[in-house]
Amino acid sequence: MTTISAPVINRPSATSVGTIVWLGSEVMFFAGLFAMYFSLRANSPEIWANDTAILNVPFALVNTLILVASSFTAQFGVFAAERLQPRATGLSPVKWGVVEWFFLSYLLGAIFVAGQVWEYAVLISEGVALNSNSYGSAFYITTGFHALHVTGGLIAFLMVIGRTFAAKKYGHYEATSAIVVSYYWHFVDVVWIGLFLIVYVLK
Repeated sequence: MTTISAPVINRPSATSVGTIVWLGSEVMFFAGLFAMYFSLRANSPEIWANDTAILNVPFALVNTLILVASSFTAQFGVFAAERLQPRATGLSPVKWGVVEWFFLSYLLGAIFVAGQVWEYAVLISEGVALNSNSYGSAFYITTGFHALHVTGGLIAFLMVIGRTFAAKKYGHYEATSAIVVSYYWHFVDVVWIGLFLIVYVLK
């Protein structure tokens, strides 16, 4: 008598699905910010022409490249998580684990945020503040909310690194945490690329 084995059902991780759904809501949030920016710009073209001339576009481009680079390092951390390698097995980057790649991503993200703080200080010294006019409000609200999201990602990196050190055995549960944090970080990077094009290139 032959027995029929039950089919194996491979369900996606609930954590991954939940993160993707949440990021979908974040897309709508930033879409609203973009709409606000375009609406204010359409009503105040003279203010935009005057204040955008102050922007340091080369500096913003370098800062953007730093953030984009962090997305690549975070993905290398994901590759390490998928092969269940929490820490480095050698000095070479090809032997790095989740901890090393995520710490590098954290460092690059922190440099990006520090760069934004410096840029804010320069703009405020030149008269472009949150309450100066419609451009100041649009600029700081859109880029500021993104900076808060980047800061949240930095905290998430530290949490994953801490969990990796605390785990007695690195398994799929810990790997999933690293993977979903990378989802968020890639999202933050893509949003910033859009912001950079709108705020610094198209103006």
